[in-house]
Amino acid sequence: MKILLVVNTSKEEACRCADRANQVLSQSGAICIRCAADTLAHQVAAIQDCDIVVTVGGDGTLLHAAAWAARWDKPVLGVNVGRVGFLATVEETELEQLARLAKGSYVLDRRLMLHAQISGEHAYQNDALNDVVISKGIGANTIRFEVYCDDILVNSYRGDGVILATPTGSTAYSLSAGGPILDAEIRGILVTPICAHSLNTPPMVFSADRNIRIVTSEYGTVGGAYLSADGRDSIALSPKDEIQIGVSTKSLSLVSFCRADQFQAIDKKLKGR
Repeated sequence: MKILLVVNTSKEEACRCADRANQVLSQSGAICIRCAADTLAHQVAAIQDCDIVVTVGGDGTLLHAAAWAARWDKPVLGVNVGRVGFLATVEETELEQLARLAKGSYVLDRRLMLHAQISGEHAYQNDALNDVVISKGIGANTIRFEVYCDDILVNSYRGDGVILATPTGSTAYSLSAGGPILDAEIRGILVTPICAHSLNTPPMVFSADRNIRIVTSEYGTVGGAYLSADGRDSIALSPKDEIQIGVSTKSLSLVSFCRADQFQAIDKKLKGR
């Protein structure tokens, strides 16, 4: 088995943890190739050639690697040396569990991803495992945005923005904005307003078969509004830009040692912090 170790080299502890992970995997018979997370764009051959991608860092490192792994349908396992590490399967104190990879003693948890697309002058498209966020810029006033489902106006808000999350991302930014936790096996799109200036703005969950369209309007030029996918990019939006959100043709397989990993993570990593 070939393992690509993707390491957040900006963290000294992650580098030390990667050394120990490399040792455990090698002793188990795996072949390890190691690279820094910020060089993944230059590691296409290594990603294509590996069997599993193992990230060493926090959720940000895993999300960054996921964007590349999903292109070639490579499973990802996260080793957490960050704070919460909600997406990680293994904590840095549990590295001996990595030996199970070489033995094939694991399951793959297929996770839905979103696809965001902007047409016109600011043409853009990207995929996200956690969420696509449309938010006001620093110093900007609130923005108004309309949410359409299959071309039917569902709601109109004024506030700081809106989060479009996958079930996987329902425990991330959306949760802190008041959204519900969704079972990761549900196929749905969660829409959660950010600091909406209304009492009638509940989060909504749409079927994965729906096409969601967000239209931004009524905000000044100072700061403006921006779009990001899994925290990547920061695409400036113009009033009346239309953002199409749907389920991506790509998905990501997270390596798991237990079918109830998501609920164990909620109990251990969210409730106690």
